[in-house]
Amino acid sequence: MSTAPQIEHPQPDPTSTGPLVGLRVLELGTLIAGPFAARLLADFGAEVIKVEPPGGEPMREWGQVRHEGRGLWWPLQSRNKQLVTLDLRKSEGQEMCRQLAKRSHVLVENFRPGTLENWGLGPDRLLEMNPDLIVARVSGYGQTGPYSKRAGFASAGEAMGGLRYVAGYPGQPPPRFGISIGDSLAGLFAVQGILMALYNRLANGGRGQVVDASILESCFAMLDSTVPEYGKLHAIREPSGSRIGNATPSNIYLSEDGKYVVIAANSNNLFGRLCAAMGRPELAREASYADHWSRWEHADELDRLIAEWAGQRSAAEIDRVLNDAGVVCAPVYSIADIFEDPHYQAREMLVPLEDQILGQLIMPGVVPKLSETPGRLRHAGSWEAGVDNEAVYGSLLGLAAAELQELRSRGVI
Repeated sequence: MSTAPQIEHPQPDPTSTGPLVGLRVLELGTLIAGPFAARLLADFGAEVIKVEPPGGEPMREWGQVRHEGRGLWWPLQSRNKQLVTLDLRKSEGQEMCRQLAKRSHVLVENFRPGTLENWGLGPDRLLEMNPDLIVARVSGYGQTGPYSKRAGFASAGEAMGGLRYVAGYPGQPPPRFGISIGDSLAGLFAVQGILMALYNRLANGGRGQVVDASILESCFAMLDSTVPEYGKLHAIREPSGSRIGNATPSNIYLSEDGKYVVIAANSNNLFGRLCAAMGRPELAREASYADHWSRWEHADELDRLIAEWAGQRSAAEIDRVLNDAGVVCAPVYSIADIFEDPHYQAREMLVPLEDQILGQLIMPGVVPKLSETPGRLRHAGSWEAGVDNEAVYGSLLGLAAAELQELRSRGVI
């Protein structure tokens, strides 16, 4: 039986903090889900080596808004990472990748299933070289099953995973969420699997293994109680617009100054507080609104009463009055509103970071917050493809400058 190689732990970046300092992650793949998972690990101190094809990956051009000809997603998605270039379609590039994997604790990839195997980089071969390696594979539909070979984007996973069906309003086409939520969910589940696999290896004497995270199943896992509801009663949950199922009142209401506010008082105690705050305490005693199911049966008229009250007040007044009364209430924020809110500042969720070309950028902060070993933002992603080739290939693979130049001239790196 092969034994695991002794991996030399990376020398911690003096600016690194977090519980994952000392963990080396090799990131393959492109675009959203895999790089998002690796970014989360990097935020908490892992040394992430991101592999791009020579010239860089398409993510460098992505983002709905551009500044000075550059998308603003790249410096976020590649923050805290070391960037190397490597052509995985060439035999020399494949061998260099195997050697990097041999010296890593985790590998993250999000190619279509079978791609790594075609390149001689499948988990069987990598685990033979490094039996302790955690191989996290993110794909549209998973590594097995009749759909595994399909191309899979977040939009397809959200559709077949059931999220799109329950979104939006009855009788209207199912909308998307405005963000690539399926990719982000798959990335989160991949990180969860990586951490569980690492715990099993360290605490239970386990070995390396494959983490198989699909966009389809990550969306499906979010479907609340719809599975037992259909399995037992063949009940199909339909889209409910801005309401939350049969929880009433829980909706958005338009304020006098044209802003939407969430008001949620879908329990007896909360409903009583809402009625008192509205100056209508008698409503809580009426038979039509006395309990959960009665309120649901009269949801339309109850929504009209609350909408009338909210429509006579500004969003700020609604928020102040209801929060003072202990009722769940929140304005529907745009990103501009978020930037103005002091809570985000106090929680360090809007963090300035210097970009080498674009100057100061505001980045979303690290989630979650750890009291003893917090993560942090160290640097934005570099715009120079292969900026860390010399450092990574020199220190890990022992390649001299002349060797790297020769590999570069042949398009291997």
